[in-house]
Amino acid sequence: MELVEAIILSVLAASTPLLIAATGELLTERSGVLNLGVEGMMIMGAACGFAGAWLSGSILVGALCGMVAGTLMSLIFALMALGLAVNQVATGLALTILGVGLSGLIGAGFVGERITPAAHLDIPGLTDIPFIGNVLFGQDAFVYLSLALIVGVWWFLYRTRPGLILRACGDNHLSAHALGYPVLRIRTLAVMFGGACAGLAGAYLPLAYTPFFIPGMTAGRGWIALALVVFSSWRPGRLVVGAYLFGAVTILQLHAQGWGVGIPSQFMSALPYLATIIVLVLLSRARTGGSTAPAALGTVFVPDR
Repeated sequence: MELVEAIILSVLAASTPLLIAATGELLTERSGVLNLGVEGMMIMGAACGFAGAWLSGSILVGALCGMVAGTLMSLIFALMALGLAVNQVATGLALTILGVGLSGLIGAGFVGERITPAAHLDIPGLTDIPFIGNVLFGQDAFVYLSLALIVGVWWFLYRTRPGLILRACGDNHLSAHALGYPVLRIRTLAVMFGGACAGLAGAYLPLAYTPFFIPGMTAGRGWIALALVVFSSWRPGRLVVGAYLFGAVTILQLHAQGWGVGIPSQFMSALPYLATIIVLVLLSRARTGGSTAPAALGTVFVPDR
């Protein structure tokens, strides 16, 4: 039971940055914008988040620095893709390359430094319950925030008028514009939200997951977050299942290596990404009613003047 508990705790920790980043990207894509720069925004959030926490001694300040870094990176994307109507795919890829290089420059002076990681919740009487105590009541604040975030996005999209307007911009921006809705402003705010979530997800890595910063520590998590949005069919509820599924694959391959399973370690390390490809192929073959993506996803919109 102790081993099972340890595996579950590891899965929760590994899944949290995926869930946070994918939640922000889901809202962004529901507005009709395809931002492939999640990886770049995440690694910038990791570098700036660790720098902020190391300099201030506060995890909260570090998390805020990560969110600000992700938001500023997203504004670069918004300026190019929305303001100048540049191709969104090319802009997102350029943003990732920029983020990887810039984060290495910012974090160069912090490599080798360590901080005290985010504290875990401790509720007397509840945290001490065997097995479920640590799982349910002993996580750090980021884990509970990720769950609250996905619930909030679901409520916003399906229970509020602004959420309906945002989905309308993603499905038919011309009609939304004809009705008088500021499509570009709505999409810019959605992109900024996605950037803040990606920055927070990146900051989680050095602030709670591993209490130090190394270049490239996101290790492709931004790309998995993008795949999770497709895996969930752009629905928040399915996103939770997908995030924990892929987190479980990541952790189990690490345990399998520790157990001495006779499979090359390189293959085991590639297993989460291989699972991503397999799931996307299966989903594309299973859909019989056409794509469930927002109809205007990735389409450039230039309002009439």
